[in-house]
Amino acid sequence: MVKLKAFDKFDNTSDALEAVAKLVEGTPSKGLRKFLKANCKGETLAVADSKLGNIIKEKLTIDCVHNNAVMELLRGVRSQLSELISGLGEQDLAPMSLGLSHSLARYKLKFSSDKVDTMIIQAIGLLDDLDKELNTYAMRILADEVEAELKEASVISMGTEVSDLDLIHIRELCDQVLSLAEYRAQLYDYLKSRMNTIAPNLTALVGELVGARLISHGGSLLNLAKQPGSTVQILGAEKALFRALKTKHNTPKYGLIFHASVVGQAGGKNKPRIARSLAAKAALSIRCDALGDAGDNSMGVENRLKLEARLRSLEGKDLGRLAGSAKGKPKIEVYNKDKKMGSGGLIAPAETYNTAADSLLVQTTVSAENGVKEKKDKKKKKKAEAEEEEEAKAEESSKKKKKKKKAKTEVEPEVVEPAKKEKKKKKRKHEEEETEEPAKKKEKKEKKKKKSEA
Repeated sequence: MVKLKAFDKFDNTSDALEAVAKLVEGTPSKGLRKFLKANCKGETLAVADSKLGNIIKEKLTIDCVHNNAVMELLRGVRSQLSELISGLGEQDLAPMSLGLSHSLARYKLKFSSDKVDTMIIQAIGLLDDLDKELNTYAMRILADEVEAELKEASVISMGTEVSDLDLIHIRELCDQVLSLAEYRAQLYDYLKSRMNTIAPNLTALVGELVGARLISHGGSLLNLAKQPGSTVQILGAEKALFRALKTKHNTPKYGLIFHASVVGQAGGKNKPRIARSLAAKAALSIRCDALGDAGDNSMGVENRLKLEARLRSLEGKDLGRLAGSAKGKPKIEVYNKDKKMGSGGLIAPAETYNTAADSLLVQTTVSAENGVKEKKDKKKKKKAEAEEEEEAKAEESSKKKKKKKKAKTEVEPEVVEPAKKEKKKKKRKHEEEETEEPAKKKEKKEKKKKKSEA
């Protein structure tokens, strides 16, 4: 069904990498354009990428097709590539494709084989372990003061004899401590050189040890470059962060970055501010070291100078040299009281000596009189406030009483008037009854008289 019409191989891996990189970006290379012009004029071209087909159609005026049938056809071509191309075996195709994919991955990530951060991670871990071992070994060796006292006491006291076997083991322990101390110094020099080559900007900003611990905690330099400044700031304080979130307390302000010399030079109130600024600058320096092409520490030194200026403005004093960054010793200037205001000058002018403050008696008498006056004024104020409160209470009570009296007077006449009216009615009825009774009696007597006469 399919026959090979034309084939053109690359001269070297660099040409193949350039062509594949352009294809990934969606543009054909010069060699591909020449090959298509020579072999595909007046024909339709099957393309696996529709965007690439549109570009080829615009620039080379060659019709392109992209559908499911084309994808199936290309899959068959890939599977039968060793049979279509003569002289190409499967054992040769696999290493060539693997090498090209590795070179393409390096091109995408801008990876440098010199920047291997695994040795830094292992070196800083080994350095911490050596410190622990040296501390445990040093606990069995006497200090200088105790050693001098022991020598003096050994001349006088009886003590016990030390055998040759005991001395052998003691000397071996001492030799091990000395050898470990020498190896630790060599390991520190190696770590310093690796940090200056792999992460020069981060080293200039925070130092070798802090930078190596940040890389070790992040896993690699590339993983650390993906983290924002806020994460770099609290890197190493994860337990404290989650504890604060769980208990709803304040979150930590710094982690491993706390051991940087810039944060150490800041005061208690200014440490969180400097840590925040240092984390932001460190994130930029890490990205420059991991993904940048420049191999110098210019960015780290520039950021360090900015942080020093910010810390100087917050603290109001000159700063010393940062660890592992500046060259040479810092200049020690002679104190000058008439020093002008500036970035490294005094914030406020120096105060003059007050000779009137020398007499202690005058100060004590004046302070005592001031204290007595203040006490008297406080007592007067309290009395006046108490009297005002009592007067206000009395006025309120009198107002309440007046209101109650008015309410009573308003209710009484309404109750008295109907009672009087009822009494008057009863009196009228009683008078009427009294006037009616004698008249009735007279009428009855007259009736009786008439009956008797009849």
